[in-house]
Amino acid sequence: MVLASDHAGAELCADLLVFLKERGIATEDWGPEAGLSVDYPDFAAKVAHAVAAGQFRFGLLVCGTGIGMSIAANKVAGIRAALCTTEFEARMARAHNDANVLCLGQRVVGSGLARAMLEAFLAQPFEAGRHAGRVEKIRSLEGSKPS
Repeated sequence: MVLASDHAGAELCADLLVFLKERGIATEDWGPEAGLSVDYPDFAAKVAHAVAAGQFRFGLLVCGTGIGMSIAANKVAGIRAALCTTEFEARMARAHNDANVLCLGQRVVGSGLARAMLEAFLAQPFEAGRHAGRVEKIRSLEGSKPS
């Protein structure tokens, strides 16, 4: 799993990195360097492109609210970034939407809930079945222009 944040999500991202390592999950932390004020689209793009290219199965992005990261990551073809605030949403993002990037907001969720959401996200397989056609419809929207 590859993870990154902006300055507003750095503390929670660091906590989740420890959480992943404690569980033996291979991770790469792509920043930012401690104390730097950075632009979230830059970090969302790096993680999203790596996941879309197949370098990593999943990505984790953390900013203040998770909104900016999710918007930016979803601009990359092949990415289904889910902004989640509950464990149920994290599970359903995987089960029904085959989400491959989890976005969280440090100013919205605490460490305990974030850990539970990340664990649920990673443990939940995509259910496919009737959901596979819907995910394919999402894929078909990539690069589409307004009519």
